[in-house]
Amino acid sequence: MQDHADRREDPPLTMNKPYRSATRLLRAGRPHQGWVNTPVTRASTYVFDSVAAWRDTRERREQERLPSYGARGTDSTHALEDALVELEQGYRAALYPTGQAAIATVLLAYLRAGDHVLVTDAVYEPVRRFCAEHLTRLGIEYTFYRPDGAGIEALIRPNTRMIYAESPGSLTYDMPDLSELSTAAKKHDCWLAVDNTWASGLIYKPLTLGADISLLAATKYLGGHADVMMGAAVVNRRAWRALERASIDFGQTVGADDAFLVLRGMRSLPLRMAQHARNALRVAQWLQGRAEVARVLCPALPGDPSHALWQRDCTGANGLLTVELADAFDSAHAERLIDSLRLFGIGASWGGFESLVIPVQLNSRALLDPTPRGAMLRLHIGLEDPEDLIGDLEQGLSALTQTSRSLRIS
Repeated sequence: MQDHADRREDPPLTMNKPYRSATRLLRAGRPHQGWVNTPVTRASTYVFDSVAAWRDTRERREQERLPSYGARGTDSTHALEDALVELEQGYRAALYPTGQAAIATVLLAYLRAGDHVLVTDAVYEPVRRFCAEHLTRLGIEYTFYRPDGAGIEALIRPNTRMIYAESPGSLTYDMPDLSELSTAAKKHDCWLAVDNTWASGLIYKPLTLGADISLLAATKYLGGHADVMMGAAVVNRRAWRALERASIDFGQTVGADDAFLVLRGMRSLPLRMAQHARNALRVAQWLQGRAEVARVLCPALPGDPSHALWQRDCTGANGLLTVELADAFDSAHAERLIDSLRLFGIGASWGGFESLVIPVQLNSRALLDPTPRGAMLRLHIGLEDPEDLIGDLEQGLSALTQTSRSLRIS
């Protein structure tokens, strides 16, 4: 008989330090005997031995995570939830078919008719539309605040129930001081929800900075291969019950194969993210030396308005850059530049292995930008050799300059 001291017990939901983040991420959400990876469990119905067992599980599943029905989770989804909890240093996680589904569920889980929510003006565009079309219809008020969080306390009302942040924000990567937002939220008994997709849970930890809810589009860096759609919310203990209830009642669930793909992608996340960041820094520094470029927006760049906060609160960067062209160029020039690029795909999303580009428009923002902006385009720097990407950008910018000169001469 094997001695009790030799038996290996299952690890807890989150591991104790001193393991560093890359080690914890490799071990999170997987069995530590038998199969290295949690096998894919495709299932809907779970069969019980007796009515008593069925009834017991139905009673206990409100407090415990138990197999009971496919929509309530399987081994595959539970493994991914555990890995996300470890990554974000949270209490529990919930999975959704898209990042937007995660955000919509969070807003509806914590807000009621008569409530008010403060939303960053750098919010992901579909969330802006959700506020206008659905929160308004449900009697929930919303106000946009500056993406850097300045002046937010003056906007808090007696009925404010949530501060919704993106850090860094969409397109211009403004960072609020999350510790200050957390202080304001606690002072006024508000939830603090943060879209953490830019960092994908790896290089920025909203929950450790005082947030209650961290939202992720797992479609992007977590999956990492542009072949899966998923969203997630990781929360602290006090936020869990409301989110769990809303997720069940709204029928939010994901398939086992998608959960497997995201979990597999997460194993290489530290390596991929670091390479994206190295490539992006190389391209950004080259762009900063071009006469056609007025500004490169990225919080990891010295001189960026959010650089000090990025240095304090983040442990790395990603592949996103927004390029503002010089005054001589307008949005039509930006679109011609985009069309001329050969290695950058024109498409939504980011976080996969490939480089992407889209034109940037900020005209839907509610607040006047204190910094005048020229024509802009967003680059996602992929895992290609950065010198090849620079060569592609060089031919595009050079052609743009020649076209501009020809138009002035004619």
